[in-house]
Amino acid sequence: MTAGPTHSSAAVDRQPPAAERARTVAARSAAALHVAGTGSCSVLAATTTADGDVLLVVPAGGGVTTALRGSPLGDVPARLTVADRAPFPLRHPVRGLVQLTGWLVPVGEPDVPQLVLDFADSSPADVLFEVGLGAALVRLDLAEVELEESGTRAEVDPDDFRAARPDAVSAAETELMSAHRVPLGRLCTRVQHWAGRHDDVRLLGLDRFGVRFRVQGRDGCYDLRVPFAEALDGVGGFAAAVDHLVSCGPA
Repeated sequence: MTAGPTHSSAAVDRQPPAAERARTVAARSAAALHVAGTGSCSVLAATTTADGDVLLVVPAGGGVTTALRGSPLGDVPARLTVADRAPFPLRHPVRGLVQLTGWLVPVGEPDVPQLVLDFADSSPADVLFEVGLGAALVRLDLAEVELEESGTRAEVDPDDFRAARPDAVSAAETELMSAHRVPLGRLCTRVQHWAGRHDDVRLLGLDRFGVRFRVQGRDGCYDLRVPFAEALDGVGGFAAAVDHLVSCGPA
């Protein structure tokens, strides 16, 4: 489960579109696969490429390939669930979930080399070297996309999901948190003052729209985004955006 409702720290609501958040979460590596009529199946790696193809690497002799060989239509209904986990220990570490539902289809042999390269561009993985040996590449043709985040659910149009791009700031958040530890700590202190001394405030994550915090109180928890003055185009403006949050307004 993800944490409770998001509370805005500004009068203007500035947050990523649902399709962008879904693409960002889908880029994470923690994925689980459920295949209709088979149940949970092993997935060695999964990604959504720049072109919006949802690709999976599965064991060549596993449940997915067995189900595909036995399908009279050549595809099988399936659901891929991708979890977005916080980089720090938290009571509820899952920040978001994306469920991608559709039909698994085998990738034709002529298309494998290019799609393996597309996969590697999005999510480099050693297991890609096993494709065609002990592993197989399959594609999930999307029918439904659902984003669960901060206690809410949003349906995302599959075409919007394919057209969206992952958040570059979120992709680099581990490095940014390390490089900007001091100003982010000061911002956390300001949020702590706002929340009150009885609530525990923890840094939750970064995106191009702001800095996210988890506020844990006696009666539950919620997620809070402190928004930047303007959404960032990439990581280049991150330092200045955080410095502005730390310096603006009352301490």
